[in-house]
Amino acid sequence: MPEGHTVHRAARRQTALVAGGPVSASSPQGRFTEGAALIDGLTLHGVEAAGKHLFYRFGGDEVLHVHLGLFGRFREHAGVPPPAPRGAVRLRLVGGTGAVDLAGPTACALVGEEGRAAILARLGPDPLRADADPERAVDDLARRRLPIGAALLDQRIIAGLGNVYRAEILFVCGVAPGREARTVPRERLRAIWDTSARMLRDGVRRGRIVTVDPAEVGRPVSRMRRHERTYVYKQDLCKRCGTPIQAVVLAARPCYWCPVCQT
Repeated sequence: MPEGHTVHRAARRQTALVAGGPVSASSPQGRFTEGAALIDGLTLHGVEAAGKHLFYRFGGDEVLHVHLGLFGRFREHAGVPPPAPRGAVRLRLVGGTGAVDLAGPTACALVGEEGRAAILARLGPDPLRADADPERAVDDLARRRLPIGAALLDQRIIAGLGNVYRAEILFVCGVAPGREARTVPRERLRAIWDTSARMLRDGVRRGRIVTVDPAEVGRPVSRMRRHERTYVYKQDLCKRCGTPIQAVVLAARPCYWCPVCQT
């Protein structure tokens, strides 16, 4: 499932590609024909990201909600007209300068402003949004009895984090993933938020997850090999101390960690 930086990058690219004027909407696959007809010809004002959710805001107060889930993907086309759809395309949006195809999403529905507000109300603060409240996330974590490694995947606490980021954030902050969230000192919880924000911003800028400091590798990000880009995620040995990396299943996903560096 795409993590928050990927969703925010998609929102920015698609706003530039198809927003700002009327769009042509269709459902080549046929599973969103009625919804596409309702927004066909409307002006797309912009695409908003919140955690792993996207909201397309149209004239007439129409709001399209998209959640990619495990199998959803976008295909973007510069220039018009776009090429013929490939595969099972749930929704095609064509703007003045390009087009976007959506395939295999978990959610693709018109929800209106009330639906958008209800979805946002269920989400925790998103470190990539200007309206995010860090103290809300810290307060929530400080009350939780569940392991911190599970808490970071709960989108009701912090929106946008996935399996790679949670492992890397906990490593950088020196916190064992199995520790109860409420037992982590508050200043360390704030460090987890700050590290989340920094890593996600880097992900948006780079278009990939790179959590390792290039100085520790000895070469710039552009020359890093894939296995050099993370500290503990799917690693065999800790990059800092050489200890074998362990994995514990939390929130139904393996969380990689170093038992020496994370206490």
